[in-house]
Amino acid sequence: MATFHDLDLPKSLQKALDELGFENATPIQEKAMPVILSGRDMMGIAQTGTGKTFAYLLPILKQWKFAPTHTPRVVIMVPTRELVVQVVEEVEKLTKYMSVRTVGVYGGVNINTQKKQVYEGIDVLVGTPGRMMDLALDNVVRFDETKKLVIDEFDEILNLGFRFQVTSILSMMKAKRQNILFSATMTDDVDDMLNDFFDFPEEVSLAPSGTPLEKIMQQGYHVPNFRTKLNLLTKLLNGEGMDRVLVFVNNKPTADIVMAQLDEVFPDQFGVIHSNKSQNYRLNTMAAFQRGELRGIVTTDVMARGLDIADVTHVVNMEFPEVPEQYIHRIGRTGRADKEGIALSFIVPREEEFQLSAELLMEKEIDIQPIPEDVEISDKLFEFEKVRHKVKQLLKRPKQEGGEAFHEKKDKNKKVNLGGPGKTKPRKTAPRNRAVEAKRAAKKKKK
Repeated sequence: MATFHDLDLPKSLQKALDELGFENATPIQEKAMPVILSGRDMMGIAQTGTGKTFAYLLPILKQWKFAPTHTPRVVIMVPTRELVVQVVEEVEKLTKYMSVRTVGVYGGVNINTQKKQVYEGIDVLVGTPGRMMDLALDNVVRFDETKKLVIDEFDEILNLGFRFQVTSILSMMKAKRQNILFSATMTDDVDDMLNDFFDFPEEVSLAPSGTPLEKIMQQGYHVPNFRTKLNLLTKLLNGEGMDRVLVFVNNKPTADIVMAQLDEVFPDQFGVIHSNKSQNYRLNTMAAFQRGELRGIVTTDVMARGLDIADVTHVVNMEFPEVPEQYIHRIGRTGRADKEGIALSFIVPREEEFQLSAELLMEKEIDIQPIPEDVEISDKLFEFEKVRHKVKQLLKRPKQEGGEAFHEKKDKNKKVNLGGPGKTKPRKTAPRNRAVEAKRAAKKKKK
């Protein structure tokens, strides 16, 4: 395993790394370094939690030279606001002894504040595709001097519907630049974008798509409904060891239901993060969790990608994700930096097919545990479960018709009496226009 001293980094960069306490490079950092330093386009496929951010920042900053420009020379595109904040912090830590101006831009906050920051001069721009494009269309951000473009968590950027913004930004840039792309999974959409915008990229792959982190113990519970899930979660949290917990759900209303339950049983110990919460609230909740002031966070998949949260002991899937890759990203929030972690999944019958898809992708089974005897098995359903049940029943219900009398009436109604015995013909399928018929009747009456 290579140390960072083996990478021949500039003294200013090495000093910052030493102060951060980093000594050994991760495999993806070792593999990516020579490719990025060569100037070639690169496509990196790596699991979450493998050190991807430093994998592209270190070689970029190793080659850094001062230039008298006010427009960004490095553009880093990421899918979420939280990830923007995290990457900006990482750049600032590494450039502590360098002259590098870094700005992060994202939606949900006043755009004029970000415009002012950009006008003051910028070397590294980190942002979400939507806000970056807003600033570019307003002619606030220009890409004339951009030499390196980094797109991180590219598959998630496409999943969130930012394809148009990404392609628009790429079309604004000069062709002579280095493209560096990282994606946890290699999808057809990712492949299409590579063909359209990248120049023979070299692939750096650390692990096949869907490979689980080996240091994560994966366990599951088969439960009948969501109320039982809440009872089980409360029981487990009352035990020992669940000190830093991320609880994942599939949507915002469910997140609020779980948060209300936890706040009642464990007051002021949990926070909730989803896209309906303000940016300041989300950042403050994240910061409180990082400082250890909160025991856990209830969240949607907005926190499943890229975020480096230290020492998460448990990830709990209150709802199993429908996309198997998303399961990998969620559980990857624990078991980071060579530490062990535990992933727990609460699975109702309709989610068992999602569990199977994830297991097939990982080529590994989730260890199903018995529900503890003192957990109350509820028979009450939430409204969202009732709706799902009704929809399922409607989809399953075969088309039913009545008995013999019904069929006789149905056949009789297919015929129209034309006034003579036995003179019948099938009813026309098109509906009659009553207004037209009324006019015709009135004309006949006048005659």
